Amino acid sequence: MRAKLVHQEDVDMRIYGFRAGSFGRRRLALAAGALAVGVALLGPTSATAQTAPTETERAAYTGLHRAAALGDAAQIRNLLAEGADPKARDAAGRTPLHVAAFGSHYEAVRALAAGGADLNALENHRYDVITIAAVKDDVRMVKLALALGGNAKSITSPYDGTALIAAAHLGHAEVVQALIDGGAPLDHVNNLGWTALIEAVILGDGGARHVATVAELVAAGADRRIADRDGVTPLGHARQRGYQKIVAALQ
Repeated sequence: MRAKLVHQEDVDMRIYGFRAGSFGRRRLALAAGALAVGVALLGPTSATAQTAPTETERAAYTGLHRAAALGDAAQIRNLLAEGADPKARDAAGRTPLHVAAFGSHYEAVRALAAGGADLNALENHRYDVITIAAVKDDVRMVKLALALGGNAKSITSPYDGTALIAAAHLGHAEVVQALIDGGAPLDHVNNLGWTALIEAVILGDGGARHVATVAELVAAGADRRIADRDGVTPLGHARQRGYQKIVAALQ
């Protein structure tokens, strides 16, 4: 498949399932090798994006999946007491815990975890509860999942990334700090050849949320010397884009 330039919002939609924000008409010229990998993984549609249950799916749910979608913690506890399987999956590979996380249903997540749900289970496109919450900018869910046994080091998504990389890409600075505090690997390189620090620069907009994200990663000890596959460091990318506040944070 021929590599091509990808609009920033299309990157957000394809990788994370929604448009994280408007970046105008700017197009991001991705390194040819990295983009070739990304296009090969993505295919012609956004089928690999993490996807919340649709209204149709929610309406068809029964048992724990229905209770999770409704955030009904009491019903979850009743069903678990009756022997319901907390690890059951829907057609997209979502467990009730994934469904509860998409809905930001905190007490439902607590009830499912207490009943044996796996905090680190991956749905069909390899997203876990922590990455789902990170993309939603749901810092409360991120912290809850970590407290209940979620692993900030997990490799998730079709890009062999982490929740930290996803949050850094989107400039979710408070989530980034929570993940750093939870032991997320600062220098993990995904299969596009990018770290969290690189993604915060090249997939960010240079605004306050991405400046804060870069500053947090640098303060935590992220390696600023790690370059992409073209040998360009985060500092080099920031200079190319004229992101002066990020340049200052990286220096």
